[in-house]
Amino acid sequence: MSLPNPVITIDGPAASGKSSIARLVAQRLGYTYVNTGNMYRAVTWAVLQAGVDPHDADAVRTAAAANVVESPVVDGRTQVCVGGHALSDVELNSDPVNRAVSLVARVPEVRERLVADQRALGAIGPLVMEGRDIGSVVFPGSPHKIYVDASEEVRASRRSAQGHADQVAERDRIDKQRKASPLVIPEGATVIDNSHITLDQAVDQVIAALKLA
Repeated sequence: MSLPNPVITIDGPAASGKSSIARLVAQRLGYTYVNTGNMYRAVTWAVLQAGVDPHDADAVRTAAAANVVESPVVDGRTQVCVGGHALSDVELNSDPVNRAVSLVARVPEVRERLVADQRALGAIGPLVMEGRDIGSVVFPGSPHKIYVDASEEVRASRRSAQGHADQVAERDRIDKQRKASPLVIPEGATVIDNSHITLDQAVDQVIAALKLA
């Protein structure tokens, strides 16, 4: 699949720091930043708003199909809107959404729909797109792939410091074992361990690994 514009893919597990890194890499390069996790969070929010049990895949499939998710670009990054409602960070990162997002994201029809939406964003210009299957499924042909990791202990500590109660080990298990687009290290990706380095050091490592010059 040929890409109309450069796409830097940044994948990794929950609380690895990939979102902060991706956002700063995009700023440095003047690319549009896309947080695909927020797209799944938006669908999860809509599913929960509909009173659907996220463990019920059939009900999730129906509720998700009834909602339109849009990703307008605002100030160099995509936002997420459901039914015209722009979701806030508080709504996207609430504990109920945190606990349910991996369950919603494992439903194949949800992933198929959002993967198509994410690929369509490639037409808007150069992107830094982060998530869990960007280099492996969404843009496997990109020559610019990064996988950000950190130890489970460090990631759990980060989630706790953020005030969230979800368990990273359980999210890892669901993300890695789901049948549709499981979390893997994409072929050809540079792996960066973000356990014990600063954010600026991690961004510097990503920029160096990309070799865009």
